[in-house]
Amino acid sequence: MASAQYKKLFILRFVAYLSILTGILVLAFELGPVASAEFNYRMDRAFGVSHTLPPQVITSSGQNTAESDQAQSGFGSVSKNESIITPVSTDYGIVIEKINANAKVIPDVDPGNEREYQTALAQGVAATIGSTIPGESGNLYIFSHSVDAPWNVIRFNAVFYLLRELEVGDRIILFYQGKRFDYIVFDKTIASPSDVSFLSNRYDKPVLTLQTCDPPGTLLNRLIVRAKLQSS
Repeated sequence: MASAQYKKLFILRFVAYLSILTGILVLAFELGPVASAEFNYRMDRAFGVSHTLPPQVITSSGQNTAESDQAQSGFGSVSKNESIITPVSTDYGIVIEKINANAKVIPDVDPGNEREYQTALAQGVAATIGSTIPGESGNLYIFSHSVDAPWNVIRFNAVFYLLRELEVGDRIILFYQGKRFDYIVFDKTIASPSDVSFLSNRYDKPVLTLQTCDPPGTLLNRLIVRAKLQSS
């Protein structure tokens, strides 16, 4: 009798411990990307490490002139506290040096179509349908934010998780069809989820609008960062 009770207690404990361990692993999987982004950012700040994209990454021939010039000269202009960023995509990509964000941009995504934007966010960040292309006058609206489930809110938010660290004057770099476009932040705003004015805004100059959730990993508000074209 005692042996049967012991076995029953052992099974119950085993199931309980297994459930706890599974929960911890699932939580670590979901929080991993944002936790890693936060940790790496704080470590970089503590040790003075900056992430840099060379002024000339590509030419019309596709050659990385900045890196090749360094190699030919024999002098490394990059200090030990600088980390060179290699763009994920020069066909359509975004790089934010300050927060070391580097992702592919998926164009023409309907933010009202859950299945469509989930597919896009699994590959990078999404440019909403109707957005202008980099360098053209109008509103280029890019988001990295899911609203269907809490675990996806956290996971898909990882690319723009540190967007809150951007300030007026910071640089955002876009690549499109092998060309580089530098934008400078001029505004950062917390908006209600029901406020769609930033999405519907139309401009007579090239404006880049980035959207993520605020506080990070929640559905409470939207963090909107806007930048204007500096050069291309």
